[in-house]
Amino acid sequence: MTLTSVADVLARLDRSCLADTDPLVLSVGPIRLRLRCAGPLRGDLSTYFADVLAADGPEAIDIDILEGQALDPAPDWVDWAREPGKTGRKDAIHDLADGRLVFKRRTGVTFLQSRTALVAFGPVRENANQVINFVNTQVLNACLRGGWQICHAAAVTNGTRTLAIAGLSGGGKSTSVLRMMDLPGTAFVTNDRLMVRGGAPVPSALGIPKHPRINPGTILHNPRLHAMLPPDRLAALAEMAPADLWHLEEKHDLILPDVYGQNRLQLAAPLTDFWVLNWRQDTARPTTVHDVTLSDRPDLLGAIMKSAGPFYADAHDRFQTDRTPLDPAAYLSALRHVRVREVTGQVDFDALFAEGRRVLGVSA
Repeated sequence: MTLTSVADVLARLDRSCLADTDPLVLSVGPIRLRLRCAGPLRGDLSTYFADVLAADGPEAIDIDILEGQALDPAPDWVDWAREPGKTGRKDAIHDLADGRLVFKRRTGVTFLQSRTALVAFGPVRENANQVINFVNTQVLNACLRGGWQICHAAAVTNGTRTLAIAGLSGGGKSTSVLRMMDLPGTAFVTNDRLMVRGGAPVPSALGIPKHPRINPGTILHNPRLHAMLPPDRLAALAEMAPADLWHLEEKHDLILPDVYGQNRLQLAAPLTDFWVLNWRQDTARPTTVHDVTLSDRPDLLGAIMKSAGPFYADAHDRFQTDRTPLDPAAYLSALRHVRVREVTGQVDFDALFAEGRRVLGVSA
């Protein structure tokens, strides 16, 4: 059977196992999602999304999650080009007349993305993080269709002021924002994806319900996180050259309530401040945080902008390609009433923490 439509795909999947499943309902800002999932993964997702579980309602985005199913024969996959600096094949797509299939080459998990059906299937439980990303992608997609912009940034808030931090991958944004969580009265907004919608006096920001996935350097530089690794591993990390530690990719899930306690998550917040990390390890110059105008600094704007990826279709159901350009003007408009600052000089998380304390208006 040739796969040309969403109906073709659904005909090759068995969703009967979900018939008597009690759905999980999530509430993220103005968006409600309804997840249907059977087996142990349902419990895993319920625990993971505990902070945003909600009562059911008349309007919700429905997502079906199926364990152990696959398309046989497989469609003709086309690789999705990765962002500059990233190597290896990660995602592949197969476009339908009314939707798109996205295949994760490393894990074998497949996603059906369309206006009429959203389905994750394959070895989903052993790759629960990809299912979580798929759920959060629907939040991002709904926001994008509503005029929001997606930023590659982490953020923390005190309720009235919100600090977002962007930088190149591995630039220290997670480490910086988690240090700000040591300030009393702060709440975590997001670790890697921040939605921003322009407005006055300040824009609106919305995070996604995804616990931080952090590298060993973030753990080593924050004593509060040391319990996430055994002592011998921490000792080995401490012996590494700073440059090697900086580039070490070894993801660990930080479950926010386990480290910071309850009620430290606030997804919706007013966006007042945005920092872009442009510091360096190979300099002795002191860390400085100075005001910039984004329209004069396309290099810094490039660190903020983020592609929606292969899952996004616009309000007219047109999927983007891996060559679809981002729109700088839309970001400049969304961030017009935000104080944007550039962080330069040496990498100094203590200095950044001190400045963050002044910005957020709380004392340690």
